[in-house]
Amino acid sequence: MCYFVYVICTKKESKLITYVGYTNNLKRRINLHNTGKGAKFTRGRTWKIIYTEKYDTKSEAKSREYYIKKNRKFRNLIKERYK
Repeated sequence: MCYFVYVICTKKESKLITYVGYTNNLKRRINLHNTGKGAKFTRGRTWKIIYTEKYDTKSEAKSREYYIKKNRKFRNLIKERYK
């Protein structure tokens, strides 16, 4: 089974807001975020996937998710490429 680390974004006023997560089913997970059943932070907004990475194990995906969440420079670089 493969796992994905993803970055999704939405616009709030004129600002891009991002969220980082991991999953083994990317389509289902984005659907959950957009229907208000995903993470509490993502409820009430429409999200688009702007970045993904694929991993073979859950532990690799969780480790990379943690790194991306903590690394603001990397997240800002992803946001810049999306604009």
